[in-house]
Amino acid sequence: IILFFRHIRSSFCYRLFNKKDIKLLDVGCGSGQFIYLMKKKGWSVYGTEASLVSASAAKKKVGEKSVLVNQNLEEIKSISSNFDIITLWHVLEHIETLEATIEQLHDLLSTNGVLIIAVPNFKSYDAQYYKQFWAAFDVPRHLWHFSKFGLCTLLSTKFSLVKTRPMWFDAFYVSLLSEKYKSGHSFSLKAIAIAFWSNVRAVFTKQPSSRIYCFKKAK
Repeated sequence: IILFFRHIRSSFCYRLFNKKDIKLLDVGCGSGQFIYLMKKKGWSVYGTEASLVSASAAKKKVGEKSVLVNQNLEEIKSISSNFDIITLWHVLEHIETLEATIEQLHDLLSTNGVLIIAVPNFKSYDAQYYKQFWAAFDVPRHLWHFSKFGLCTLLSTKFSLVKTRPMWFDAFYVSLLSEKYKSGHSFSLKAIAIAFWSNVRAVFTKQPSSRIYCFKKAK
């Protein structure tokens, strides 16, 4: 399932540019499956990852010099800069120094580059239903939670919002995990129903379980 989600992410990013001479930075690249898929499409890929184990796996996929074992984006400048696209897939909520990180992302992005951020949405129906059991709260690993207004306000001095896209499948994953926290059931048809209803409501309320944001540098 996770690999399927990563294929969806790669297709989404590739459609933004649909060409091969693209330089990508994935912040919090994990085991490197996403950047590996983009490398296969002909992109120049780089990643940062705090976990030594995950970073080691990523290096095996895309190359030793393409992955930094660090959360400090300043170090990526020693490898490359002026990225056409920078992605943070469910990573921003883990970062302590938000304002400094936003400055660094701005500096690393090319003039016409795109910043993609995916984060959970605490205003979704599944969040309201599961409340303290909502898996995407993920305390204490998640330090922040964002609404659309909050995230756009945070980035407003450096970036402007281009578009958003709901992450429909996240509702199912999060609801299944939330139900497990709440009732102890590893699989629940109730959780599937909650996720389905959350997505239906999101069509009208524009409050999906998770959302992808596409930003460009503010002019």
